[in-house]
Amino acid sequence: MLKVFCARSTHVAVTTLVGRSQAGGPDIVFEPMGALQARLAAGETGDVLILTAPAIGSLTTSGELQPDSRAVIARAPIGVAIREGTPAPNIATPDAFKETIRAARAIALSDPAVGGSAGTYLRELFGRMGVAEIVAAKTVHVKSGVAAAEAVGRGEADLAMTFIPELLQGVGVRILGPLPPPYDHSTTYAAAVSVRSSCPDAARAFIAVLAAPDAASVWVAAGFAVGSHE
Repeated sequence: MLKVFCARSTHVAVTTLVGRSQAGGPDIVFEPMGALQARLAAGETGDVLILTAPAIGSLTTSGELQPDSRAVIARAPIGVAIREGTPAPNIATPDAFKETIRAARAIALSDPAVGGSAGTYLRELFGRMGVAEIVAAKTVHVKSGVAAAEAVGRGEADLAMTFIPELLQGVGVRILGPLPPPYDHSTTYAAAVSVRSSCPDAARAFIAVLAAPDAASVWVAAGFAVGSHE
């Protein structure tokens, strides 16, 4: 059976597209980047790896992946969500975004300790913005971006910030949009075949389904941007 290691934010799009694969029902492990990298460091691997583009690049350079199998899949922007039916704060400019953070009662964020890309970026961003202490005092720590969206949907936090594809999976939430420039950030995901794959042809076929032109609408509906920018 084809085994796939897959960044968790791609869950909806990959699950939707997997039925188109000629590879049959693969075993897909959806986890944060940190958890997947820990598996790889411990010697585990999958036939297909779907990770951030820099991680795929590093693994290719180290000889773990077949270089000619690499394909850029999609980009996930980080965004902000609020509870459905509540007044929408302004996040259109850096100053407005900072004021919205200050005014929030509680902010739901994925714990950077779990190794998620969005949580790691946001921790660095809040420091750069000079609001790290303010955010720390208001943070509702959760284990995933989807859980952050769900916390907002339940009214446990005023704002959730994570990848838009994860915010879309929350119930009772409204996405305000991506972070304003220059704070906006997208993570590019790429896929490649392990040099240790026992079924490289099936692995390549699986990647081809994800990267096919007719898959673009699925990625966009799941909150991603498509294209080759990295």
